[in-house]
Amino acid sequence: MSRPRSITGRPVVITGAASGIGRALATRLSRLGAPVALADVDEDGLKATAAALHGRVLTRVLDVRDAADQLRFADEVREWLPAPLAAVFNNAGVAVTSSVLDAVPEDDDWLHDINFRGVVHGTRAFLPILAEQGEGAIVNTSSVFGLLGMPYQSAYCAAKFAVRGFTESLRQELAGSAVRAITVHPGGITTNIARNARVRRDPTGLGRSREEMAAQFEAMTMTSPDKAAAIIHTGVDRGKARILVGPDAYLFDALARVTPTHYNAVLTRLLKRPRRTEAVR
Repeated sequence: MSRPRSITGRPVVITGAASGIGRALATRLSRLGAPVALADVDEDGLKATAAALHGRVLTRVLDVRDAADQLRFADEVREWLPAPLAAVFNNAGVAVTSSVLDAVPEDDDWLHDINFRGVVHGTRAFLPILAEQGEGAIVNTSSVFGLLGMPYQSAYCAAKFAVRGFTESLRQELAGSAVRAITVHPGGITTNIARNARVRRDPTGLGRSREEMAAQFEAMTMTSPDKAAAIIHTGVDRGKARILVGPDAYLFDALARVTPTHYNAVLTRLLKRPRRTEAVR
């Protein structure tokens, strides 16, 4: 099978573009000549991303939970496009930390509406454009937590597993066409997702503050947003159907295959080992 056409220098859509991986993707692809259509619910962050770019940019304040507004955004992008759309990155995401026992349904619904239904809405809004063109890529952000279930992350894991299943189903439907469906599984990326998470209390019972939990998460991250963006861009250009981002993503993937029911015990032992300073980026 021949390698698909590169997305470099061609128009793309990115949600969650106000920070993190979304901003890094926008920065990288714009620098390489791509017109970028950017969306996020964070208007100030979105403006900051756009202000740092030098190429053609369309910005849209968008709550990905709103299916009708996603369709309106797709219509705006269709009118704005200077060339056929190369890729749609459904990247917006949030986090909730809680035990299942103490879970607050409203928090879980908030997360599912953004992390899963937002991806579904974005896919359904933009897929007709790609189908009419006869080419392009839907790139949906799952997670390593879409490969393994983790304690105190039941809502997040459920949504990310759902993104994976939805995108893989779509991939089978698109088989034989030049429209692709791609899942992205980032490991620990140094973004603000932990600091912006909904946390009612420390689910481990240790009494850690939100700030302390976020700092501990960030201390374990192994990949910068810029590096993540480079890996994702390269993976899309190489025709990958599934993109693992970061060395921890490869570890999670291996554990899911080798020890599908006992991986947490292995991870717990590994996390207790001191890491070499040079491994942290």
